[in-house]
Order: sequence, then C-alpha cells, then structure tokens
Amino acid sequence: MAEKRRVFKPEFREGAVRIVTETGKSIPEVAQDLGINQTTLASWVSRVNRAGGGQAADEAEENARLRRENAQLKKDNKELAMERDVLKRCMVLWVK
Repeated sequence: MAEKRRVFKPEFREGAVRIVTETGKSIPEVAQDLGINQTTLASWVSRVNRAGGGQAADEAEENARLRRENAQLKKDNKELAMERDVLKRCMVLWVK
C-alpha cells in the first residue's frame, strides 16, 4: 500500500528555512530535529534562495543601514585610537 504524502503548512516551511538560515545549522541536522526528510528541507531552502535570498526589502534596507553604521563606527574607532596614541606621547614628553 502506498504511503500517504505529508502536507506542510507555509508557516512551518518558512520557520524551517529560517532555522537553517539564521542559526547556521546544517540542513540534515535541522531536518532530523523537525522530523522531515532532508531533501525536502533542502528544496525549500533552495527555493527561497532562488526567489530572492530569503530577505524582504525592509531586511535588505536594515542590513545596508547596519553596514554603513558599522563602517562609520570603525572609522571613528580608528580615529580615537590615533588621538589616544598622540595624547600618550604628549604625556610622556610632558612628564620628562
């Protein structure tokens, strides 16, 4: 007798794909945890990746904003480190 095919709700599919993409766990590991076939989960992940990387427009904008902010913070940090080093040198000269 043929095995009955399981049907998964879209919310379950999205959640499974999010677990793979956000946690960095492997597809076989997540599939085993959820009790589904790993090829099924792999097809869901690849379908999302082909459809646009799995990011909504607002997520892409947020990532771009965070990258800009990170670059600015790195620049500020480098400048502050240079100022600190100059002040250290001045202090050494002033104490002598």
